[in-house]
Amino acid sequence: MENTDRRTILTTAALAFVGAVATGNPARAQAGSKTIFVVPATTIPIVGESDVFPVRRIYCIGRNYAAHAIERGSDPTREPPFFFQKPTDAIQNVAIGTVVDHAYPSLTRNYHHEVELVAALKSGGTNIPAEKALEHVYGYALGLDMTRRDLQNAQAAEKKPWEIGKSFDHGAVIGPIHPVSKTGHFTKGSISLAVNGTVRQNSDLDKMIWSVAEQIAKLSEAFELKAGDIIYSGTPENVGPVVKGDVLLCKLQGLPDMSIKIV
Repeated sequence: MENTDRRTILTTAALAFVGAVATGNPARAQAGSKTIFVVPATTIPIVGESDVFPVRRIYCIGRNYAAHAIERGSDPTREPPFFFQKPTDAIQNVAIGTVVDHAYPSLTRNYHHEVELVAALKSGGTNIPAEKALEHVYGYALGLDMTRRDLQNAQAAEKKPWEIGKSFDHGAVIGPIHPVSKTGHFTKGSISLAVNGTVRQNSDLDKMIWSVAEQIAKLSEAFELKAGDIIYSGTPENVGPVVKGDVLLCKLQGLPDMSIKIV
């Protein structure tokens, strides 16, 4: 019994030590320790800068345009904002002026596009007032919240978490970040997505139910927001399926276009 207890204590201590090292917590890691393997950091290029933006967390707001909420079977007049997350390594960077190959993911037969404005935070906190929320924004980007819709719908129908429909490799497509010092804040402006030259999504940012400032304020009630967090701010109506060979062209007034090809 004594040997068993000793092994348990040693195993627990070792796991705690590895966790401390992996998270870079110097208060818990011993001096001279190093990580057992390297996990690449997720970053996003910044327009006009040699530095890059390190991603800490990816937040997404659901059903933030009234018409999209209705097409998803929700009543936007009664629904408070809700959020979900994607893993940071779901990021797929798309450079300006390129058409990047985007792999059709596994398990799905109903793969959907959702074009969105993305806000990137330089600072954060808890219980941030909406009137001060934009002070925490470093810049903006154009993004695609790609969705395995059949998997999402199946999980939702069974009242199970639908993470598998949203959180997968390359499911967070994004263009480079544009510092707010150069673009200003985005409260209105056309946003659209075309597939093979045919426009599918076409709306305006002023139709968002919850503004970027309100999203930051609401998120900060549930989480401590920090520098490196990015927020996908919701998609307009007319989301729909894509297949291999399709070319998607995303537009947002005030930012360069972004394009991917499904392969």
